Amino acid sequence: MTDMKTIEIKPYPVFSHFQAKALYDAKQAGRSVVVTSMDLGVHAIEAQIHQEQVSFPDGTLLTWDDIVRIMSDTEACFYLCDSSLHPIRLYSEQSGRSYSLMPCADAPALIIAGFPMHRIKNITPLKAAAAMVDAIQPLRGAVLDTATGLGYTAIAAAATATGVVTVELDPASLQIAQLNPWSAGLFTDPKITRIAGDSAREIEHFSEGRFSAVIHDPPTVSLAGDLYSGLFYRELFRVLKPGGRLFHYIADPESSTGKRLYKGVIRRLYDAGFSNVTQKPHAFGVVAFKG
Repeated sequence: MTDMKTIEIKPYPVFSHFQAKALYDAKQAGRSVVVTSMDLGVHAIEAQIHQEQVSFPDGTLLTWDDIVRIMSDTEACFYLCDSSLHPIRLYSEQSGRSYSLMPCADAPALIIAGFPMHRIKNITPLKAAAAMVDAIQPLRGAVLDTATGLGYTAIAAAATATGVVTVELDPASLQIAQLNPWSAGLFTDPKITRIAGDSAREIEHFSEGRFSAVIHDPPTVSLAGDLYSGLFYRELFRVLKPGGRLFHYIADPESSTGKRLYKGVIRRLYDAGFSNVTQKPHAFGVVAFKG
């Protein structure tokens, strides 16, 4: 088990087509000042519109060529480093997959091998994380988050929990999160402990009854089948306190894949000792109780 220490995050300016379009439209309208953001909408600032470029309060400059480049790629976020624009994309040596950050209406989504790791249809990643946390409110005591990703769930849980332990298998996810302004709390909130490892293995190190709640939002079965196994569910049951609650994200309950998955997941949760397994359609998962 590797407990990752606090990482000092340099807040690079980060932009998407949402911010670029606002800047472009302001220039077209002949405006000299526009309210925009340098962190994907987390904070609002005023930018100055010039003939050759846009200037920001901290001295950051964006050329119109840069702005057109950002605006033309609706599936990428870009960070500015040493006056050079870079898409937030990388290749994971560990998994052999590409990772990137895709802009959404609020917080961006993590994309792995071309597939979104968050719900983005008729909802945003931030609202989807809130729905999972809300499904097992009130959250008190220690919480286990089995798949960090961009940290949205851990951040939301830490708002009321005593502490959150979150586990991430691939360092690439955390590298992307370090560049994502919406993930800042993952690295700055003292109530969040980050662990690098495989949840299927790391859970064996946690003592019985350590957690009051578990939020289990695994990748798809094809990517992480062991996180849907009866063996793993028994470990989740073991580390929960009596009366503790598990939220398990599964899939859209109305999809053909979801209907098939729910039946097996619910059966294995009962076999593992959980009771009162209840579907939470809005959160795309189930809640189960220990005892």
